[in-house]
Amino acid sequence: MDLNQIKEILKGMLTEKRYVHSINVANCAREMAKIYGEDEEKAYLAGVVHDCAKYFKNDKVEEYVKKYNIELDELETGNISLSHSVIGAYVAKYDFKIDDEDVISSVRYHTTGKVDMNLMEKIIYIADLIEVGRDYPGVEELRELVSNGKLDDAMIKSFDNTIALMLKKGNTIHPRSVAARNFMIIKRKEENSKKNDK
Repeated sequence: MDLNQIKEILKGMLTEKRYVHSINVANCAREMAKIYGEDEEKAYLAGVVHDCAKYFKNDKVEEYVKKYNIELDELETGNISLSHSVIGAYVAKYDFKIDDEDVISSVRYHTTGKVDMNLMEKIIYIADLIEVGRDYPGVEELRELVSNGKLDDAMIKSFDNTIALMLKKGNTIHPRSVAARNFMIIKRKEENSKKNDK
């Protein structure tokens, strides 16, 4: 299935506002791919499809879970805000016939992140948060870090922001996000200590 076909189908799956957001994420991801030396077209495609399952109703979620044996954890079950990324990975693979594992994985983890994310996963995770339509306290700082080549710093900052917001709201925090943040903090400390040993 080519990109134009995917876009046409997405228009029927998403609200107009969410479709615009998806195109914004795709454009942002392509720009980030230029900065960080990732495949620009793959980044664009992943950005386009990242929210494809965002508006699935419960019966549609159940249909996909049964059809593809999708395992949702206790926080994802009954919570489309979290589960849309997991289900979206299957939509990308089986409905849109995308066979690129980087694209599928970046759709899957764009909401929570995960331990030891690859470059494409990081790009889609951050592009979702800093695309041109986003406007919230701290977004400019994230954009600045990204444009200055500090993607990992932007990742850690965004995890900090998300976790702080969830705590403030009294919401649950997905363990994948905590584990992703901890992994990056430990990695940064190890890298800094290596630099200091030289």
